[in-house]
Amino acid sequence: MAEDTRPQVSGKYLEYLGRPLVREGDTICYGDMTEKCILILEIFSYDAGTNTPKDILVQVIDSNDPNKIIKQANKKGLHDAFTWGLVQLERALQTA
Repeated sequence: MAEDTRPQVSGKYLEYLGRPLVREGDTICYGDMTEKCILILEIFSYDAGTNTPKDILVQVIDSNDPNKIIKQANKKGLHDAFTWGLVQLERALQTA
């Protein structure tokens, strides 16, 4: 098995349920890169009146090969997207 040679990012991150949660722009990444897969939430549109995320692409991807999508769905609202994504991420990690 090849040794992981990716550089480690230093600093403190927000954590949820023991895993890093990072947002940059309209992309939210959740998960530990040392695990088999991570969760990506891509925000496509916002509600005009409240500026809350409306249309979100949810992907569970392989952390070693970001082009390999394990599970994908479109959801309305951040709560539904993150909840669905957490369930799918846990399922994918259990089958590792």
